[in-house]
Parts: sequence; structure tokens; C-alpha cells
Amino acid sequence: MQKGMHTDTERCVRAVRSKDARFDGWFFTAVLTTGIYCRPSCPVVPPKPENMVFHPSAAACQQAGFRACKRCRPDTSPGSPEWNQRADAVARAMRLIADGTVDREGVPGLAARLGYSTRQVERQLLAELGAGPLALARAQRAQTARLLIETTALPMTEIAFAAGFSSVRTFNDTVREVFALAPSDLRARAPKRTRGPAGTRGPVRTSGTLASTGTPAALSLRLPFRAPLTPDNLFGHLAATAVPGVEEWRDGAYRRTLRLPHGHGFVALAPRPDHIACRLTLTDPRDLTVAISRCRRLLDLDADPVAVDDRLRTDPVLAPLVDKAPGRRVPRTVDEAEFAVRAVLGQQVSTAAARTHAARLVTAYGEPVADPDPEGGLTHLFPSPEALADLDPETLALPRARRATFTTLVRALVDGDLRLGVESDWPEARAKLLALPGFGPWTADVIAMRALGDPDAFLPTDLGIRRAARELGLPSTPAALTARAAAWRPWRAYAVQYLWATDSHPINVLPA
Repeated sequence: MQKGMHTDTERCVRAVRSKDARFDGWFFTAVLTTGIYCRPSCPVVPPKPENMVFHPSAAACQQAGFRACKRCRPDTSPGSPEWNQRADAVARAMRLIADGTVDREGVPGLAARLGYSTRQVERQLLAELGAGPLALARAQRAQTARLLIETTALPMTEIAFAAGFSSVRTFNDTVREVFALAPSDLRARAPKRTRGPAGTRGPVRTSGTLASTGTPAALSLRLPFRAPLTPDNLFGHLAATAVPGVEEWRDGAYRRTLRLPHGHGFVALAPRPDHIACRLTLTDPRDLTVAISRCRRLLDLDADPVAVDDRLRTDPVLAPLVDKAPGRRVPRTVDEAEFAVRAVLGQQVSTAAARTHAARLVTAYGEPVADPDPEGGLTHLFPSPEALADLDPETLALPRARRATFTTLVRALVDGDLRLGVESDWPEARAKLLALPGFGPWTADVIAMRALGDPDAFLPTDLGIRRAARELGLPSTPAALTARAAAWRPWRAYAVQYLWATDSHPINVLPA
């Protein structure tokens, strides 16, 4: 795939005619004769090529006056892989918009986080996506509204504010414009339970309320992804490294607590053949969009596995590994600062020891929460950098040098000298990490890979990688392996997953 695919009309037409779901989210098809826009895999008979125009985003389609197709539900497509494989300003802006920055801080807040003027940000987004930040955020709000309308019994007033709208009137107008139906009609059309198109968020009715008053109810939804997806190392890694009190594997699902902008939440994620089953409980409904975005990022669900695997298959050593279990994802994080702290705690110790160190921090400095599941074991939010700022390093059961590394990292995060959010510039953040005492290439690169989301991060000094390299006949010294891995770019972080998977370590096994 390449940037700006919507400009390749011939290729887009071929994708629409073949109803190829791999292209869902890469571009959208607007039909001139009907005034609707669809995903490439829409099951209806494709229109004539002269009646199709292609847009890079749902927001661009909406700005051009097109309505969302009621059959293929293009607003539920997986997100474009572009925004998670690039570090330029547009990609960083899209990650911030998905994380709700425009709704919370406005366009000036978005621009400030990127280090640009509002005019520069608007110009760049309009040039590449055909829509500015307000329109892109509006499209996201419409998608969240539709999800809540169709899957919950929430009153429309609560849905309006939970989806991020400033008023009920704006909510009503937007839903009518985007979906050509009033909110009440949209709900009436939704059956009590339906699968929906493969891989989409099919409606599942819930009861109760998501309001911040009273006990919030769980919301069940389906997180789509591009096939194939091999869940073993993805969920195995999360389960094997789970910090007691913050994370657990139970009843076939990975569960954890979430620190969110307006409150906190709990999520349970379980792999299914054509989607990820997601069950969310939030203390404030305004956090729904952000929670979904962070869960998708955690599981790397917007990746393009076909592009990744096609590149890695060009290496005859990796090809059998890819063919055996295609579609491996990079296990990432819902909280970049949390992961950085845990990476330091895990330096030169076993997985079990790293969990023990993290669990002690959680017990001493984490914020207590009540698990909505009476049989669950989630007890705390992972402590924020601010909560760790006054920690006495002598209380850490770590070598003295690592205590200094820990406190220096926390101080840099609190002071803002180090920013590890979704807006991070990957090379800049990696350079700042390496400048901290006690940060070598392994720690910086594992944070780049799993927290920052750099798809090309590589770990040539990792013991598991070097062991796999020797067993496969690849160069095992860091310099020689890095040279060989140049052919795997820009997907070396995925090559790491395939190499790690050659070991029998619990991180590679889907828990029972």
C-alpha cells in the first residue's frame, strides 16, 4: 500500500469490483448517482467506474455531501494503517484526534501538541485527507454516536454528550446528515442482536446506563481488524507480563484497568475468528471513544498484515515462520508512560521478577479501584508519573544504578522533558531516551516498539532474538543481524514477533 492510495483510480476500482476487505479503511468510495459512500468491500453491486469518486477519509466523504451506506457501514471500517506506521505531523495528528484531543482541547490544543500553528495543521490535514481536524473529529463523534445508539439503551441526551457533542441539537443534526436517519430511527432499525458485516462492530444490546452517576453498565462491542490475525503471541505476551492488580487473564480474556481523561475504566478483550470481543465499563461515558482507540492501539488492530507479511516473506528464513502463523501483531500499550516505567523495572531481570517489581509499585502508589466483576482481581490503576515523583528510591528493591534510571525517567516524564504520548516524534523520543542515564539501545527500542508504536523498531541485542537468529542460521551478532534486517524494513518490529515466536516462552502461547 502507498500513501494517497485514493488517487490511484484504477487500483481503487479493482479493489471495489473484487470487494476486497483488505482495503477497508484505506479509502472510501463515494457514489455520484446515489449520494452515499461505502467501504471497498461493500456487498452491493459495484457502480459503474464513471460514477465512483474516491476519498481518503469518511470525513472527506461527509464534507462532500455523501451519506454513509446503511449496508456496509463504512464508519465501522478498521482505521487506516497509515496513522500507525508513520511519524510525520499528519499521522501524529490522526493519532491525537483518535485519542480525543480535539474534543478535549480544540484545534489549538492539537496544534500545540504537534508544535505547529493551527493553520499549518489544518492545511496539512486538508491536503492529505480532504478534511480538517474539526471535520475528522466530527466524523469520529458520529461513529461513536452510532455505536451507542445501536448497542445501548442510553437516552439520546446521554449519548450526545458521551459521543463528544456540545449539544443535543448538534448531535441530532450530525446523525441526520451522516446517516440520513434521525437518531431514534437509527435505533429502531437496529435489531437486538446482529453480527453485522464480517469484522465490524455488530450491535449487541446492553442494559443499564453508562452515565457517571450510579453504577455503570458494561458495553459489549466488536473490534474489527484486517485478516489474518494470529493471536497467540499478542495475547500470550499481555497475559505473561500482566501486573497483578492492574491486569489479568481470566475466562479466556485479557482484562485490565484503564486510566482515561475523565475517569477510569475496565476492559476485557478476547480473540474471536473475525473480531476482538471487547467489554468496557467506564466511570464516565465521555471516555468511550478514547477507550476504544487505546484498546485498538494495544492490540495493533489497524495494522496491514498483508503488506507486513509480504515484505517479510521475501527473506527465505522468515518465509516459513510467516506462512505457519501469518498476521502476527505487535503487543503495544494503553499508557506509554506506564510501559516506559515497566521497561526500566524489567531491565536484565526475568519476566516474573519484572512483574513482582511492578506489583509492589502498584500496591504502594497505584490508585485503588473496585473491579465491577465480583470475581475479578483488578484492584488498582497503574501509578502515574506524578504519583511516583516523590517515591524514595531507597524503597525500590533494585540495584542502585537502576534506581537512578527509574527516578530520572519519572522526573523527565513529570517535567515534560520527555513526551511519550501518541503525538511523539519517534526518532526524537528515542534520542531523548538514549540520553537518559541507564538507557541503552534495548530499553529505548522496546519502548519505541511497544509504547510509541514504531513498526520498524528492532532489538538486535535482545537475548531471545539472538537465540532465534542462531537457531535459524541468521547472523547472531547485533551488527550483522541489523545489516541482514535492513531487508525487512519498514516492518522490523513485526519480524521481532516472528523471531520471538520460535521460542517456547509463555509470551508466545495463548493462555487456556
